[in-house]
Amino acid sequence: MKRIRIDQFSRQWLATVPTRSATTSAWGSRPVSRISPASRASPAALRPQIRCQSNTADTNTTKHEAGPPPPPPEDASPASPASPETTTPGPITPEAIFDEAETREPQDAQEAREAREAQSGPRSLPSPHPDRALRSAKLAALHARLSLSSKIPLQILARALVDASADYHPRYNNANLAFVGASLLQYHTSEWLVTRFPRLPMAILFAAMKGYAGEPALHRIARAWGVEAAAAPGEEVDPGYLQFRHDKPSYLMHKWGYSRAEAKELSKYKWRRGMSSRVVFDDPFGDTITEKTSEPELEPALEVSNERNTKEMVLDDMSTTAHANFVRAVIGAIYLSRGRDSAKTFIKSHVLARQLDFANLFNFKLPQRELTRLCARENFDPPVARLLSETGRLTRTPVYVVGIYSGHDSLGDAAGPSLESAKIAACINALKAWYLYSPGEVGLPSDTFAEDAAPWKPAYVDIGEIVA
Repeated sequence: MKRIRIDQFSRQWLATVPTRSATTSAWGSRPVSRISPASRASPAALRPQIRCQSNTADTNTTKHEAGPPPPPPEDASPASPASPETTTPGPITPEAIFDEAETREPQDAQEAREAREAQSGPRSLPSPHPDRALRSAKLAALHARLSLSSKIPLQILARALVDASADYHPRYNNANLAFVGASLLQYHTSEWLVTRFPRLPMAILFAAMKGYAGEPALHRIARAWGVEAAAAPGEEVDPGYLQFRHDKPSYLMHKWGYSRAEAKELSKYKWRRGMSSRVVFDDPFGDTITEKTSEPELEPALEVSNERNTKEMVLDDMSTTAHANFVRAVIGAIYLSRGRDSAKTFIKSHVLARQLDFANLFNFKLPQRELTRLCARENFDPPVARLLSETGRLTRTPVYVVGIYSGHDSLGDAAGPSLESAKIAACINALKAWYLYSPGEVGLPSDTFAEDAAPWKPAYVDIGEIVA
């Protein structure tokens, strides 16, 4: 289409533009016409020529090639600009050629957009305006309930209540604050667990981390603070409500971890996932991370493929995720407004002060073998089971009390309905007594960050767990 139009322009240009005196080309006797570049016309002058294509271009071209057009008579008056018959169009150059449809397209799109905006009316904000936080009684009550400093404004607390699923703008949601808070929460929780219980196995340490700083634990903390969720986010919602969308899941907050290509097959085929692999590749709680990738689809015959991992890095329970991100965002806001010490005190008061039953986290498969190897590693005498007491041997409900001894030292005892069950329970209690050893209140590595802090005293570090 453009080629046909350029041919028409060339014929019209030869028909309308007067030529200067022909000169002889250096390559032959053919006359060559030169046109001054200053005589180029603007695109506005070309529109009537583009829209009205004359069919007499061929005849005018023939006359023009025969010779120059005659000069106008001296008594001819200048034609009126309004008459198209007497208007002499300016020269058309290849630089001025444009597509008229392309010129009208942005204008048409703008008119359509203006029409849509006029029909839809003014657009509403996805979350409340920050100025409304100063007039919210519910937000002020939450600020006072958490005993937050006056240096933490209500606007920051209101931003912590806006989940990323409600407002995708990073300046008005709590994604950045939650990421900072998650990093601080994981750091202080892990250092407290390692120094307080130095003999915990890695599997129990992951479970304890999840019990203190995991999604369910933070959800219960937020509910204990009295945080209420709005039915749906919007500009008209009170800033004191937690706002998130149930149909748009939010992203997980983690600081490290890699997406495994075989994440789905681990649970499907019951593949073994070692503890070292969980420490290196998985999230802070030892769970696998599955992330949607944009790689091309692989062959369907492959058993392990990335195209099966189509689940994005999201959680299904939006209420639990949103409440947990709010707690993390509050910690991040305290750290940015008040500093490291205030954030550490807040974590210790609201998170680490909760009671967690570590004894119920253990699940031993071969407790007798593990206890034997532990005594051999520590150069203890081999463990021996002894019957301490019994009652009702000839009844339907007998009770036996068995103790585990290493030399003259008692390692643990337990009661059971049979001698074998009592022996296994005594071995489990002995292993729990070993792993749950605590040196008491000791200094933390973060205590040395202060300017007037005491010199660091190294904490007790255990050799490691027993591999049965």
